[in-house]
Amino acid sequence: MKTFCRHLFVLFFLGSSSFTFGQPRADLIIINAKVHTMAEKGQIAQSVAIASDKILSVGSNAQVLKSKAKNTRIIDAAGRTVIPGLFDSHLHVIRAGRFYNAELRWDGVKTLKRALDMLGEQAKRTPKGQWVRIVGGWNEYQFEEKRLPTLTEINEVTGDVPTFILYLYGKALLNNAALKALQIDADSPNPQGGLIEKDESGNPTGLLLAEPNAYILYSTLAKLPELTEKEKINSTIQFNTELNRLGVTGVMDAGGGFQNFPDDYVITDSLYQQKKLTVRLPYFLFAQKKGAELSDYSRWIDIVDADHVHTVKTDNEGYRVAGGGENLIAEAADFENFLFPRPELPPTMPSNLIPVVELLAKNKWPFRIHATYDESISQVLDVLEKVNKNISLEEIPWFFDHAETITEQNMRRIKALGGGIAIQHRMAYQGELFVKRYGKKAAFDAPPVKKMLEIGLAVGLGTDGTRVASYNPWIALQWLVTGKTIGNTQVMNPENTVDRFTALRLLTSGAYALMKYPPQGTIQPGRAADIAILSEDYFTMPVDKLHSITAYMTVVDGKIVWADKEFSSLGPEKLPVIPEWSPVRYYGGYQTK
Repeated sequence: MKTFCRHLFVLFFLGSSSFTFGQPRADLIIINAKVHTMAEKGQIAQSVAIASDKILSVGSNAQVLKSKAKNTRIIDAAGRTVIPGLFDSHLHVIRAGRFYNAELRWDGVKTLKRALDMLGEQAKRTPKGQWVRIVGGWNEYQFEEKRLPTLTEINEVTGDVPTFILYLYGKALLNNAALKALQIDADSPNPQGGLIEKDESGNPTGLLLAEPNAYILYSTLAKLPELTEKEKINSTIQFNTELNRLGVTGVMDAGGGFQNFPDDYVITDSLYQQKKLTVRLPYFLFAQKKGAELSDYSRWIDIVDADHVHTVKTDNEGYRVAGGGENLIAEAADFENFLFPRPELPPTMPSNLIPVVELLAKNKWPFRIHATYDESISQVLDVLEKVNKNISLEEIPWFFDHAETITEQNMRRIKALGGGIAIQHRMAYQGELFVKRYGKKAAFDAPPVKKMLEIGLAVGLGTDGTRVASYNPWIALQWLVTGKTIGNTQVMNPENTVDRFTALRLLTSGAYALMKYPPQGTIQPGRAADIAILSEDYFTMPVDKLHSITAYMTVVDGKIVWADKEFSSLGPEKLPVIPEWSPVRYYGGYQTK
């Protein structure tokens, strides 16, 4: 009997359809593929079948085709690589979706000359009353020229069109037309965190904003004109489609500054209700007002419990409130802006954080905490250990975000409390700045990924797009495998990098592990039917080209949401971009030249 059961299990795992009695038939079968199941290193199949929203079978063409029915769609992958869909554990997708169509992206642009050409072209088509805005996802090291644009250059190409350019998390460049729009003139004092640049005659030529925690930057950005509701809906769909184009099937949204709940969630609420969301989207609620965080979370817990759309469920990775964070209280948050010295958390932080964590823990709300530096993590862990004495945190999904300088001692403290760590590729964008401030040795294991895995922590990989870094997940994978920045600087010690399989596991299964969901993120019978057919073979292509991978087909919940190249006819019709002047209409998102 035991031998028979073992044989039955093997047949099920391989996807054999020998036992046809009562077996579901496939809706979609992909044949002639290199299916990396990601269940075990090196485990590759030839074919995969999907029934409804689940993987039905995995194995050889002959095995899987036994589940074919009259109406089954058969797709020939022609030897292409198939992987589980990517699940970004940290991306500000809801906020980004509202603004995506209004933003010019420099993500991936190779030269400053091309970046300025794009800026000038967009200024010519931007209507009166609107701004040209470039909001993160780039740095000077990606350009061949290895420098930032000057205000003179920006003014030359933008003329009288107000322009806002966000650089990482700490600087913004505003042209002369932007000063006029903000009613800043020669007699105006420098605004908080800002320096008005002037010519030899004392006339203002532009504004340089610089602030470590980005509040001034974001509050200025929030003053800019928004898209209409119809345009925001289109914008959110376009951004989701852009993520699908990169093979992304799920995102854990980390909230963000000036992202108010529930008001700023009506677009994604509507798309969810219309079944038009094309990524899984659990999202966290980010406290907005310093000193009012406990009040906010108390109110939000009542709202969420009363609304089935936003119910918190720890076993559901669909669209819903996933918990609190990444900002629980303002006093507990440091910043990763390596242009400025490390901040010290105020002495009042523990007494203000304790009641918020207690409230979330009592209500079984998962939570995430932004912390770049080990010093901040130590102080927050003191709070969590104190709360844990009365309310166990072990069964509640919780984790730190970022943790670039965390020590082994604090990793073990997190492990003891049942927590995890969500890492991002911020060092791919700020590695050179980190080295300038803290030295090469400090950057060798920032963050110490291998040690996290050795200790047995739950670790998920993400991007922290779109303002700090690009949303392109393949850059994150290239960074984690090579230890190099987008400027090709070796920052991370090669001994701290991981192999391609491990890196990909962190971006397919990692988010599920952080949230203590039932296992997902692999191509196995019974698992969620989220997969991607890739443009290149991630496992064998040159490692310095990983960032260029896209998906030729992406499937979410068993439905084809993106199809390109020879698979184009299989996908949904592409939605035209609005408004007509949108940069996305002319350039798309992530750039390749």
